[in-house]
Amino acid sequence: MNATKRGRTDASDAAEAPAGAKGVEVGQTESGKPRKKRRGLKIGGAVVVGLGVIAAGVLAVGPGIVEKQRNPVAEVALKEPSPQALELHDGLLIADMHSDALLWKRSILDRGERGHVDVPRLREGNVALQVFASVTQSPRGQNLDGNTDETDNITPLVAAQLQPPRTWGSLFERSMYHAEKLDRAVEGSDGQLQWVRTKGELDALVAEREAGGDVIGALYALEGLHNLEGDGSNLRRLYDAGARMAGFTHFFDNEVAGSMHGVDRGGLTDLGREVFAEMQELGMAVDLAHASPAAMADMIELADAPLVYSHGGVRATCDVNRNLTDEQIRGIADTGGVIGIGYWEDAVCGLGTGPVVDAIDHVVDVAGIDAAALGSDFDGSVEVPWDTSQLAVITQELMDRGYSDEDIAKIMGGNTLRVLREVLPE
Repeated sequence: MNATKRGRTDASDAAEAPAGAKGVEVGQTESGKPRKKRRGLKIGGAVVVGLGVIAAGVLAVGPGIVEKQRNPVAEVALKEPSPQALELHDGLLIADMHSDALLWKRSILDRGERGHVDVPRLREGNVALQVFASVTQSPRGQNLDGNTDETDNITPLVAAQLQPPRTWGSLFERSMYHAEKLDRAVEGSDGQLQWVRTKGELDALVAEREAGGDVIGALYALEGLHNLEGDGSNLRRLYDAGARMAGFTHFFDNEVAGSMHGVDRGGLTDLGREVFAEMQELGMAVDLAHASPAAMADMIELADAPLVYSHGGVRATCDVNRNLTDEQIRGIADTGGVIGIGYWEDAVCGLGTGPVVDAIDHVVDVAGIDAAALGSDFDGSVEVPWDTSQLAVITQELMDRGYSDEDIAKIMGGNTLRVLREVLPE
């Protein structure tokens, strides 16, 4: 999920979090006094009643209307893919490193009239692997330049969507619920959607796709480790629930690392270093998206396996706070990792295939063809120029710019699948 600019708003400011529904920040207060370690969100009885009122109000409008407002598809003129582009596209193994579809109250098994990702549209776009992320907290007034964890827009959304009460006051339980939601989708898909948690499951997915099947792989990711609630043992519980990728931060500093959009923007904490080591031992991909420069540098230095930057852009083509410098691009590539380019305006400074492939071009120029990948941020409270069913427009743009079929295959998914095969457990 991303900051909103140029008229867009974040996940649920239609129902702002009431006073008291917030985490306790770590680090120091402005007065210099230590802050308490976060242990979930503080939800008192009065707040629960208040959230119930908010939930009733939002339900009267409809969660679907809220999502439709937050995740529009822009009216952008797109070049119709040629028969040659469609033929190439239909033979690709396509992987997208970031979607927030699990946040919203709808089944990803049914073709939706809102949002950007579901199984029917993934099939239409010929997507082989979709990474589904768990978003658990989003600060009110979310922006690219400086946020704290003192407010949360997700809490009223959780209540309005009538999620289990255990998720109302716990970031950890929100991620566990998202894992359960994805598991139910896999179980109910009649084989159309399959977990990807191991090298073996990834290899089976690739083999079935190469044999002409259209099964879709689902990899579960965590967007920010504030959901550990300061307890490192929760990482293993989330791993056991299926998580195989995690970013350390989202839009605020937390117990493990500083955020690019936080206040202190520090490096890895002692707990963060412990978690980083455990992730590499378990076989979880480390995602640098949203990490502060200091935390990103720490993780690149410590890496024994490829790192990923799941969704975003590059400073050279879109000079905003969240995007990568050339030095950071090279650092990620030096680990054998990949950089997922997003499709929304704040990532690439435009809406259309041109700005997206401009950013891909720059990654290739700086770090080589093996470093470029896709990271849409579909369903992340962003406006995008296409949904996942229309991904052939990127293939067409890459062809128009002279990329070979082999290089297009790498950008559209081959590089991501290579990294995951190296990182995932046996």
